[in-house]
Amino acid sequence: MTGQETAQGPKHKRDLTRRKVVAAGAGAVVAVGVGGAFAAGAFAGEETTADKGKTAGTSGEACYKLTSETTEGPYYIDADKLRRDVTEDQEGIPLTLRLKVIDSDTCKPLAKAAVDIWHCNALGVYSGYESMGSGGGGGGGGTPPSGAPSGTPTGTPTGAPPGGGGGGGGDEEPTDDERYLRGTWRTDKKGEVVFRTVFPGWYQGRCVHIHTKVHVNGTWTDAGYEGGTTCHTGQLFFDEASVLATAEVAPYSTNTTTRTTLDDDTIYPGNGTEGGLLKLTYKKGAIAKGVTATLTMGVDPEATQDGTGDAVQPGARSQ
Repeated sequence: MTGQETAQGPKHKRDLTRRKVVAAGAGAVVAVGVGGAFAAGAFAGEETTADKGKTAGTSGEACYKLTSETTEGPYYIDADKLRRDVTEDQEGIPLTLRLKVIDSDTCKPLAKAAVDIWHCNALGVYSGYESMGSGGGGGGGGTPPSGAPSGTPTGTPTGAPPGGGGGGGGDEEPTDDERYLRGTWRTDKKGEVVFRTVFPGWYQGRCVHIHTKVHVNGTWTDAGYEGGTTCHTGQLFFDEASVLATAEVAPYSTNTTTRTTLDDDTIYPGNGTEGGLLKLTYKKGAIAKGVTATLTMGVDPEATQDGTGDAVQPGARSQ
């Protein structure tokens, strides 16, 4: 980021025309087991493998629907790190996140788009907001259900209760300089981008999720990514069986915060892949070795969707 301040708002919420991100190295390969070989190949070059022989826009394949827009949440920090490996020193199950971005109208891949991801760590803490502890609100608020879901960790929630950001993604100023589990990278000519991270944990009031944004029409320079517009703001979700499997693995097993299920979450649109539900691949009974998560996101490159407007209403489920 540049250190310049403007009258438009706080540094981490400046318009994309003033975005500056500092390039960082891809980092060491940390994923092992399932997805390890895939991730290593993807990180070595810019291109990744298409979904088992199917690429959006190929003959005979229906175009993907427009991916659901969701609230940005209160803890978005404007791209401080241009990188694919966002793990830093965070413990957790290795997660290879492979996203494909296409134009939902033409099915053509969007190359050189900037994709942001950010999420909490295994214990529900967001970088930049560590003083708020587990359950800092990180992603859109929501009221916790009455009673803990069956089969999930229970007990007295740790840290601060969920705060701010219930509906429109109200801003919260960062409280520290940590930036783990946050990063931005560009899509290749197939519209694909790969991140290496850890499987997110949970905090009171929300199911397990990852935040994402897609920016288009900007310029990639030696300094980073400049200009453009945000055409998609969404959240990526995990199926219940996989989350329950992670709950048996340290450090997730030490998280005693009551967890909200996918069905009870107030942000998840309830519409499967269209709503951001990831396809997960891992070895049964050995999820600790690593998980690969994939999703194709259909976006409208002509739209502006920053996740902070009144049009984004968490809890409005598709039937």
